[in-house]
Amino acid sequence: MRDAVTSLIKNYDTTGRYFDRNALDTLKSYFESGTARIQAAAVINGNAAAIVKQAGLRLFEDIPELIRPGGNAYTTRRYAACLRDMDYYLRYASYALVAGSTDVLDERVLYGLKETYNSLGVPIGSTVVGIQIMKDIVTEQVAAAGIATGAFLDEPFDYLTRELSEIDV
Repeated sequence: MRDAVTSLIKNYDTTGRYFDRNALDTLKSYFESGTARIQAAAVINGNAAAIVKQAGLRLFEDIPELIRPGGNAYTTRRYAACLRDMDYYLRYASYALVAGSTDVLDERVLYGLKETYNSLGVPIGSTVVGIQIMKDIVTEQVAAAGIATGAFLDEPFDYLTRELSEIDV
Protein backbone atom coordinates (compact mmCIF):
# COMPACT_ATOMS: atom_id res chain seq x y z
CA MET A 1 0.00 0.00 0.00
CA ARG A 2 1.34 3.39 -0.95
CA ASP A 3 0.43 6.73 0.53
CA ALA A 4 0.16 10.01 -1.37
CA VAL A 5 3.82 10.85 -0.83
CA THR A 6 5.26 7.54 -2.02
CA SER A 7 2.90 7.50 -5.01
CA LEU A 8 3.99 10.99 -5.98
CA ILE A 9 7.67 10.17 -5.61
CA LYS A 10 7.28 6.97 -7.62
CA ASN A 11 5.56 8.82 -10.46
CA TYR A 12 8.24 11.50 -10.64
CA ASP A 13 11.08 9.01 -10.22
CA THR A 14 9.73 6.81 -13.01
CA THR A 15 9.82 9.74 -15.41
CA GLY A 16 13.12 11.10 -14.07
CA ARG A 17 11.71 14.51 -13.21
CA TYR A 18 12.24 16.91 -10.36
CA PHE A 19 9.18 18.00 -8.41
CA ASP A 20 7.28 20.76 -10.15
CA ARG A 21 4.70 23.18 -8.77
CA ASN A 22 1.93 20.57 -9.04
CA ALA A 23 3.93 18.07 -7.02
CA LEU A 24 4.74 20.60 -4.34
CA ASP A 25 1.10 21.71 -4.15
CA THR A 26 0.03 18.08 -3.78
CA LEU A 27 2.53 17.54 -0.96
CA LYS A 28 1.48 20.77 0.74
CA SER A 29 -2.19 19.78 0.61
CA TYR A 30 -1.39 16.29 1.92
CA PHE A 31 0.52 17.61 4.93
CA GLU A 32 -1.94 20.44 5.66
CA SER A 33 -4.83 17.99 5.83
CA GLY A 34 -2.85 15.38 7.80
CA THR A 35 -4.20 16.18 11.25
CA ALA A 36 -7.79 16.35 10.03
CA ARG A 37 -7.40 13.03 8.18
CA ILE A 38 -6.05 11.32 11.30
CA GLN A 39 -8.79 12.83 13.48
CA ALA A 40 -11.47 11.79 10.98
CA ALA A 41 -10.06 8.24 10.96
CA ALA A 42 -10.23 8.22 14.75
CA VAL A 43 -13.92 9.19 14.59
CA ILE A 44 -14.54 6.37 12.11
CA ASN A 45 -12.59 3.85 14.20
CA GLY A 46 -14.38 4.82 17.40
CA ASN A 47 -17.83 4.64 15.81
CA ALA A 48 -17.45 2.01 13.09
CA ALA A 49 -20.07 -0.41 14.42
CA ALA A 50 -22.61 2.38 14.89
CA ILE A 51 -21.86 3.84 11.44
CA VAL A 52 -22.37 0.48 9.76
CA LYS A 53 -25.53 -0.24 11.75
CA GLN A 54 -27.04 3.18 10.99
CA ALA A 55 -26.05 2.92 7.32
CA GLY A 56 -27.63 -0.52 7.10
CA LEU A 57 -30.87 0.75 8.61
CA ARG A 58 -30.96 3.68 6.17
CA LEU A 59 -30.10 1.42 3.23
CA PHE A 60 -32.89 -1.02 4.04
CA GLU A 61 -35.29 1.85 4.61
CA ASP A 62 -34.37 3.31 1.21
CA ILE A 63 -34.38 -0.06 -0.59
CA PRO A 64 -36.72 -2.27 1.45
CA GLU A 65 -36.88 -4.97 -1.22
CA LEU A 66 -33.38 -6.01 -0.16
CA ILE A 67 -34.73 -7.48 3.09
CA ARG A 68 -37.96 -8.90 1.69
CA PRO A 69 -38.20 -12.55 0.61
CA GLY A 70 -36.04 -12.99 -2.45
CA GLY A 71 -34.01 -9.86 -1.66
CA ASN A 72 -30.26 -10.02 -1.49
CA ALA A 73 -30.21 -9.28 2.26
CA TYR A 74 -33.13 -11.58 3.07
CA THR A 75 -32.29 -14.13 5.77
CA THR A 76 -30.14 -13.45 8.77
CA ARG A 77 -27.03 -14.81 7.08
CA ARG A 78 -27.34 -12.54 4.04
CA TYR A 79 -28.25 -9.54 6.19
CA ALA A 80 -25.14 -10.11 8.29
CA ALA A 81 -23.01 -10.52 5.15
CA CYS A 82 -24.27 -7.19 3.85
CA LEU A 83 -23.32 -5.43 7.08
CA ARG A 84 -19.97 -7.23 7.08
CA ASP A 85 -19.25 -5.94 3.59
CA MET A 86 -20.26 -2.41 4.59
CA ASP A 87 -17.84 -2.64 7.50
CA TYR A 88 -15.16 -3.84 5.08
CA TYR A 89 -15.69 -0.81 2.80
CA LEU A 90 -15.67 1.55 5.77
CA ARG A 91 -12.44 0.10 7.15
CA TYR A 92 -10.62 0.37 3.85
CA ALA A 93 -11.99 3.87 3.26
CA SER A 94 -10.43 4.86 6.60
CA TYR A 95 -7.08 3.41 5.45
CA ALA A 96 -7.28 5.41 2.21
CA LEU A 97 -8.23 8.49 4.19
CA VAL A 98 -5.12 8.26 6.36
CA ALA A 99 -2.88 7.43 3.39
CA GLY A 100 -4.29 10.29 1.35
CA SER A 101 -4.37 7.83 -1.55
CA THR A 102 -6.90 5.45 -3.05
CA ASP A 103 -4.25 2.87 -3.97
CA VAL A 104 -5.26 0.62 -1.08
CA LEU A 105 -8.82 0.54 -2.41
CA ASP A 106 -7.63 -0.79 -5.76
CA GLU A 107 -5.23 -3.28 -4.19
CA ARG A 108 -7.43 -4.63 -1.40
CA VAL A 109 -11.03 -4.00 -2.43
CA LEU A 110 -11.67 -3.40 -6.10
CA TYR A 111 -9.40 -5.97 -7.78
CA GLY A 112 -11.40 -9.15 -8.16
CA LEU A 113 -14.61 -7.64 -6.83
CA LYS A 114 -16.50 -8.03 -10.11
CA GLU A 115 -15.86 -11.75 -10.22
CA THR A 116 -16.77 -12.18 -6.56
CA TYR A 117 -20.00 -10.22 -6.83
CA ASN A 118 -20.93 -11.97 -10.08
CA SER A 119 -20.47 -15.37 -8.47
CA LEU A 120 -22.55 -14.39 -5.44
CA GLY A 121 -25.23 -12.44 -7.32
CA VAL A 122 -24.64 -9.28 -5.27
CA PRO A 123 -26.38 -6.21 -6.74
CA ILE A 124 -23.87 -3.42 -7.22
CA GLY A 125 -26.42 -0.57 -7.14
CA SER A 126 -27.39 -1.14 -3.52
CA THR A 127 -23.72 -1.50 -2.58
CA VAL A 128 -23.03 1.93 -4.05
CA VAL A 129 -26.01 3.41 -2.18
CA GLY A 130 -24.76 1.89 1.09
CA ILE A 131 -21.28 3.36 0.62
CA GLN A 132 -22.73 6.81 -0.06
CA ILE A 133 -24.90 6.54 3.05
CA MET A 134 -21.80 5.71 5.09
CA LYS A 135 -20.03 8.72 3.59
CA ASP A 136 -22.91 10.95 4.69
CA ILE A 137 -22.88 9.52 8.22
CA VAL A 138 -19.09 9.85 8.50
CA THR A 139 -19.25 13.45 7.27
CA GLU A 140 -21.94 14.25 9.86
CA GLN A 141 -19.98 12.63 12.69
CA VAL A 142 -16.66 14.20 11.73
CA ALA A 143 -18.26 17.65 11.48
CA ALA A 144 -20.04 17.12 14.82
CA ALA A 145 -16.65 16.33 16.38
CA GLY A 146 -15.43 19.76 15.23
CA ILE A 147 -13.02 18.36 12.67
CA ALA A 148 -12.59 20.10 9.33
CA THR A 149 -14.22 18.24 6.49
CA GLY A 150 -13.48 18.53 2.82
CA ALA A 151 -12.71 16.70 -0.37
CA PHE A 152 -10.14 14.54 1.43
CA LEU A 153 -12.95 13.03 3.53
CA ASP A 154 -15.21 12.32 0.56
CA GLU A 155 -12.49 11.00 -1.73
CA PRO A 156 -12.25 7.36 -0.57
CA PHE A 157 -16.03 6.90 -0.55
CA ASP A 158 -16.51 8.66 -3.88
CA TYR A 159 -13.70 6.65 -5.42
CA LEU A 160 -15.27 3.38 -4.30
CA THR A 161 -18.69 4.31 -5.63
CA ARG A 162 -17.30 5.66 -8.91
CA GLU A 163 -15.20 2.55 -9.52
CA LEU A 164 -17.96 0.16 -8.50
CA SER A 165 -20.46 2.00 -10.68
CA GLU A 166 -18.18 1.42 -13.65
CA ILE A 167 -18.21 -2.32 -13.02
CA ASP A 168 -21.04 -3.98 -14.91
CA VAL A 169 -22.19 -6.65 -12.48
